[in-house]
Amino acid sequence: MVREISQKKQAFRAKLEHLLDTYSSALVCEVDMVGSKQMQTVRQKLRGKAVLLMGKNTIIRKVLREYKEKNPKVDKLMNLMYGNVGIVFTNHDLAEVRKIILDIKVPAPARVNSIAPDDCFVPAGPTGLDPGQTSFFQALNIATKIVKGTIEILNNVHLIKNGEKVNPSMVSLLSKLNIKPFFFGVKVLHVYEDGSVYEAKVLDLKEEDLLKKFMSGVQKLAAISLKIGVPNAATVPHSVARAFRNLIAISLATEITFKQAQAFKDFLANPGAFASSSGSGKPAAEEKKEVKKEEAKKEKEESDGDMGFSLFD
Repeated sequence: MVREISQKKQAFRAKLEHLLDTYSSALVCEVDMVGSKQMQTVRQKLRGKAVLLMGKNTIIRKVLREYKEKNPKVDKLMNLMYGNVGIVFTNHDLAEVRKIILDIKVPAPARVNSIAPDDCFVPAGPTGLDPGQTSFFQALNIATKIVKGTIEILNNVHLIKNGEKVNPSMVSLLSKLNIKPFFFGVKVLHVYEDGSVYEAKVLDLKEEDLLKKFMSGVQKLAAISLKIGVPNAATVPHSVARAFRNLIAISLATEITFKQAQAFKDFLANPGAFASSSGSGKPAAEEKKEVKKEEAKKEKEESDGDMGFSLFD
């Protein structure tokens, strides 16, 4: 018996070391309230993309501790091996693998003294229960009335809040109404990626979100650097723009000029040349020429349309 256990441990060790050698990324998952049939479905859906490994945390930590000599990066993965967890090894897209895992859920009834994973609502309307069972609703302060010999709930009721402990009255009521309020499945807690560990919710970020956060950081860096006078790549565009404005100001205040500043000097010297009644931004003289061309073109089209005949010819 001892020999058989030892052989199983050796086989598990060899399997875990092989997975660590083969895959650079992993998802640490919590499997509370997940049945064996559901776990089998998860394994089937992940086939070809990832491998789910379950085992005793003490054995996994021991293997990782010894494997750390070969790859020190697994030390961070070892720190996550607490609770009812499993490891999904993969080289595939982490967000896609996570989605496959989270999509596999099964409805489940509420259990006494369990912690609600989601909010639970009881809808308003007829319940089909006879008036003798109003005590369940009264115990939970749910407003009801009797309609055609059955109990009817007057308003939608937020019966259980997320994270709240479920009491026997709640379970009894939900059971009578045949409501299975919760869905249980494998929860992805953390991501291990080539020695880095972060929360799984990071995978929800899209490329646009990352770019937005990066640009926000660059703007803050540029503002701080400009304030304290420390130049860097983020401040270069602002410094160049500021220097250009200073050069334009000096040019306008003196006789010194250069190509980029000449347009500003010409405008100040003769603003009327740049004015436009239509707001097109073109000089008035050019705009008058364009108007005359349009009128001449219109007259020509009208004369061509008459073909040289009048209405009474």
